[in-house]
Amino acid sequence: MQDPSFSLGIEEEYLLVRTDTGDLAEAPTALMEACEADLEDQVSPEYMQCQIEIGTRVCETIDAARDDLRWLRACISKRAAEHGLAPIAVSCHPFSDWKTQAHTRKDRYTELHNDLAGVAERLLICGMHVHVGIDDDSLRIDLMPQLSYFLPHLLALSASSPFWRGDDTGLASYRLTVFDNLPRTGLPPRFDSWAAYQATTDVLKDLEIIEDTSKIWWDLRPSHKFPTLEARICDVSPRLEHTLGIAALTRALLRMLWRLRRANQRWRHYDSFLINENRWRAQRYGTSDGLIDFGAREIVPFGDLLDELIVLVEEDLDVLGGRAEVEGLRNLVAHGTSADRQRTVRADALSAGCDPAQANRAVVQHLIAEFTADL
Repeated sequence: MQDPSFSLGIEEEYLLVRTDTGDLAEAPTALMEACEADLEDQVSPEYMQCQIEIGTRVCETIDAARDDLRWLRACISKRAAEHGLAPIAVSCHPFSDWKTQAHTRKDRYTELHNDLAGVAERLLICGMHVHVGIDDDSLRIDLMPQLSYFLPHLLALSASSPFWRGDDTGLASYRLTVFDNLPRTGLPPRFDSWAAYQATTDVLKDLEIIEDTSKIWWDLRPSHKFPTLEARICDVSPRLEHTLGIAALTRALLRMLWRLRRANQRWRHYDSFLINENRWRAQRYGTSDGLIDFGAREIVPFGDLLDELIVLVEEDLDVLGGRAEVEGLRNLVAHGTSADRQRTVRADALSAGCDPAQANRAVVQHLIAEFTADL
């Protein structure tokens, strides 16, 4: 078996807001045309008309991913400013109501709206997807359930959606609550082979329930388009450097699991019932509370878990690069996820005498600033 390339690709979804009020705004045709002229196939509309999606090229190094993602963010920000708008990289808008938003008039999205009915109307959410290049089909299927163990850790680091329709949900990632209402979501099933995966998904294709596996929205899946494993569990991160840290950690974890396989070893399998419990803890608390160490049978503080992960993938970071970005996630844990930072901004605004509406708009201004902080 040829060694995997472990190439890296990152997709992010952004919301467009008015710079003066923070309200959501539909992407003007002229804005999309300008972005497409600059970025070609690296930019596209998303399900909601107030959303825009970008994707990096195939990157061999984390530095290449940074350069590409910085260019994409800077271009979207520049073109949006020409229309009095700004992009924010956050998984739920702090106060807007999904009932006032419309989906993009595109065949795929219209079919999705018709198929999913009321469930689709609430999809005012954004995510971040990390593609890691693994050419061999059988290897992707073998590594998929092993990486599933670490998906709650990645979700916790990325949590950026504490608010929904102006209310504090008490969750760090409310986006997942909305997304889990769709069919074919959640942790991926465990398959014994690529043939078993194909046989299972072919049932839905043969019945024309789905036209292809792009409509299977598990937290982790073999990509429909590319020879990659695609981690889809994460909220989108306001800060560029946090996106890069999470992406670098995802890639290093996959290389670590491949390294175990090369030595005729593998990560211990835990039932999805247990992994789902950690998934919920990450969704609820982000990094502010610990996750369960199933071997030790105890809840371990997230900072300690991150330290353990970094030790676990040290060899892989040495080969792939990204050590500084992954170690930078310690700062994120120490100072709070985006969900924590948004709550702090809102609380400070309320303490300063703002009413709830003004405090929510202060959160949007904070998110606008974070989007461009690393550009």
